[in-house]
Amino acid sequence: MNIVVIGGSGLIGKQLTALLRQAGHGVTAASPSSGVNAVTGQGLSEALAGAQVVVDVSNSPSFEDEAVMHFFRQSTRNLLDASARAGVRHFVALSVGGSERVVASGYFRAKVAQEALIQEGRVPYTIVRATQFHEFLMAIADVATEGRTVRLPPAPLQPIAASDVAGALADVAVQPPLNGTCEVAGPQAVPLDQLVRQLLQARQDPREVVSDPQATYFGSPLEGPALIPGPGARIGKVSLAQWLAS
Repeated sequence: MNIVVIGGSGLIGKQLTALLRQAGHGVTAASPSSGVNAVTGQGLSEALAGAQVVVDVSNSPSFEDEAVMHFFRQSTRNLLDASARAGVRHFVALSVGGSERVVASGYFRAKVAQEALIQEGRVPYTIVRATQFHEFLMAIADVATEGRTVRLPPAPLQPIAASDVAGALADVAVQPPLNGTCEVAGPQAVPLDQLVRQLLQARQDPREVVSDPQATYFGSPLEGPALIPGPGARIGKVSLAQWLAS
């Protein structure tokens, strides 16, 4: 199967490309560094020529509200148009579970807009909604740090290893399109403050984590299980403890 991975040089893209190649598929890893820019459209027609499947795991270089909305709207429109022209049979996009429940976040609003464009498009699709990655927990801690204190809400998260996300995407990419969404999540739901406390202790980071129900997640309030997957989610194998140990 001929598969193009948009964002192929990133955290998920590299692992996904390797998995698909190991399974015997022809894979093009496309990114601005390889001359393919989904936002401007540069190189898309050439990259998608002969592709049967396109997997979009690209991400905005800026999380500023207007910039991230522009990125996902423009790149998704260009990718869907190029995929339709190329006769792509399955468009797979990586999104974030619970995006529609965290409306104060410009990033999550942009992911909702991206999903809507895919759902309204002409190309058969599957949207894979993942929970937060283990690899991003330190960024959460850094944003929430004031001095030597990390202030976070006790809202539950169910983080997943990037390798498990890549494995789920590799499976979805070679299956028929759902024309709908599916979810992937880590093995266990744990309060966010506890997750970050565990991470910092493992890294021997001296910062103190304080549980504060009024604290925000990247500037957005989290109410209850907003970022927890629904029933039927695919569950990853790698717990945070296992990921830290590795």
